[in-house]
Amino acid sequence: QFGHNRQGTVSFSMPPKKAVAKKKEPTKAEDNKDDAGKGAAGGDGQQNWEPSVERVKPKGQIELSQAEMEKEYTRVLSAKDPNAPTNITRFSFKERCYKLDAAVEQMFTHFEMEGCLVHRDTEEGKRLVAEREQEKFQAERAAEAAEGLAMVHNEAAGHDEDSKALRNQFNFSERASQAFVKPLRDRGTETEPPPSVTFGATATQWEMFDAYIEDMERQRVNKEKKTPLPGGKKDDKDDKEDGLSKEEPGPSSSGKGESDIVHSSHMSKSLKIMERMVNQNSYDEIAQDFKYWEDASDSFKEGEGTLLPLWKFYTDKAKKKHVTALCWNPEYRDLFAVGYGSYDFMRQGTGLVCCWSLKNPSHPEYTFTTETGVMCLDFHPQHSSLLAVGLYDGTVQIFDIRNRVNRPIFQSTVKTGKHTDPVWQVCWQEEDLAKNLNFFSISSDGRVTLWTMSKNELQFTDVMELKLVGLQREWDAEEETSLCGLAGGSCFDFNRSSEHLFVVGTEEGKIHKCSKAYNSQYLDTYEGHHMAVYTVRWNNFHPRVFLSASADWTVKLWDHNTRMPLMSFDLGNAVGDVCWAPYSSTVFAAVTNDGKVHVFDLAENKHEPMCDQKVVRKSKLTHIAFNPKEPIIIVGDDKGCVNCLKLSPNLRKPTKPPESEEQKVDKKAKPPPKPAEGVAPTEEEVAAKAKNLLDLEIDKLDHILTLADKGVEGA
Repeated sequence: QFGHNRQGTVSFSMPPKKAVAKKKEPTKAEDNKDDAGKGAAGGDGQQNWEPSVERVKPKGQIELSQAEMEKEYTRVLSAKDPNAPTNITRFSFKERCYKLDAAVEQMFTHFEMEGCLVHRDTEEGKRLVAEREQEKFQAERAAEAAEGLAMVHNEAAGHDEDSKALRNQFNFSERASQAFVKPLRDRGTETEPPPSVTFGATATQWEMFDAYIEDMERQRVNKEKKTPLPGGKKDDKDDKEDGLSKEEPGPSSSGKGESDIVHSSHMSKSLKIMERMVNQNSYDEIAQDFKYWEDASDSFKEGEGTLLPLWKFYTDKAKKKHVTALCWNPEYRDLFAVGYGSYDFMRQGTGLVCCWSLKNPSHPEYTFTTETGVMCLDFHPQHSSLLAVGLYDGTVQIFDIRNRVNRPIFQSTVKTGKHTDPVWQVCWQEEDLAKNLNFFSISSDGRVTLWTMSKNELQFTDVMELKLVGLQREWDAEEETSLCGLAGGSCFDFNRSSEHLFVVGTEEGKIHKCSKAYNSQYLDTYEGHHMAVYTVRWNNFHPRVFLSASADWTVKLWDHNTRMPLMSFDLGNAVGDVCWAPYSSTVFAAVTNDGKVHVFDLAENKHEPMCDQKVVRKSKLTHIAFNPKEPIIIVGDDKGCVNCLKLSPNLRKPTKPPESEEQKVDKKAKPPPKPAEGVAPTEEEVAAKAKNLLDLEIDKLDHILTLADKGVEGA
């Protein structure tokens, strides 16, 4: 017998030799008894005999104590592959660099085989079982039919009924009937297959880039073939549309160009269109209101109107900045520029210019940054891409929004006569005789300056120096007058009909009428405000009327031939800005520090506003601007936000010409002829219609001025 203990020692035992006795045939009972007692007693008859045990220990056996032998050791088996690589490096197209891949495949497949077994309870298993049963049933039916036919055939041939029919196991057609096979008809139509090209390539970045470049080159060649020019000259306009020029050939020809199609101009244009589509879906309700909404309650409220809030324009870059300027683009009616600065002169920082579009309220189309806060800006009326900007440190800059670089094309410096105080307003003028572009600026340093764009720099000319009127009357001596300083200019505006005539508002509350021809003295001075004048605006239709807004809570209506204001409107708070409506000579709007927009129509009510609506909370409104075409306005506040509002029908009533008694009778007797369909009006008819509308607006405002003059004389 063999065994082993916990230390691995082998032990064995041997039974003793039995005593030799004479052989005797045992009986069956004795055999059983002998088997039962075998091993329990020896041959010599001794009971409970224990075998001897000898322990054998191998060489080098470790000696362990009982506690060490009873201690359990735990081994954890993991599923990690020890042969799997741990330092795989892959190229990241997003970050454009090689990065270490942390995900390592630990699974190792030892055996894999695709099976064809289907479970009976699944739909496919049930379908297969049903098909097999159907085939089995059809086979049984066919066999029964074949046996019936064979029996009929045997009876007709006179065979014995008991005799079994011999079947040919290899040809069943001899003893079966075949049904009539209907002839099949094949009908086909042959068409020209569309042109297709089979190609294959590795989907890498350079392969896609080469494919895009080849496609662009193919489109350019096709366009040149369709529109050939005489003399073999190439159309520069087509080249600009394709993004190519003679000086800068395409990437396919020179090998130099845009290194990445993802960051190309074509991709940028596609992404911009996609972004506008997404924003149009996001702001679909606002777009529908902008296009179709009309306040039905205006028909029941005579002399009242409302403003409907539409889009809200805000960017994180304008955080903690004030909206200091608003200006619509003269060519693109959905584009407007916003200047961001600060009216808190103890907290000045950098400035920002953003060009927003009504088609994309979520992000500005163009963005330019300045070293100091932006105080004013203005688009050129003919060259709509030029934007003049005035800064807090007295610098004037000109940006071309077509350029993607964040720097101006022209900028004033100390050498070129920059202002020493903040520039409060800039205004473009018509081109001079030399076809040079020029604009005016006004600053708190008392200068009204004309800036002319030359080839290399801005050239300045001081048109007017604003002198203090009270001190000028007290001291007539030139030396004493020069010591008293200059008046701080805050705003100005040029007359629409007389280009040389302009009015200037000052920080002392006075308004001066000036001319480009007389730069030494004022033509007239209007004293009506007691605090700084923030805005002066000439009427868009009437050549003699202008508005002024001041921090003394009032908006005043002036006739430049009269020193006293014709009308005065107290708005109950400091007025930030005022603006005439482009569609009527009697409608204007103003914004105040309490967040309200006041819209007046002097033809409807000469004393109260038609709309007095609060549009922002816990903010001060700073500027307002009418859209030149659509019935909307934009207002800016001191939190860097611009809100777009739509005017209700009562606030934008068109001016109708008055009808005389004879016209009314003729209209009843004979209706006016309808214009011919498909016939466009001539230029003379359009000009005559515009002149009639202009005369009508002037007459409407003249009637109001006449009533106001009588009231002033009576007072």
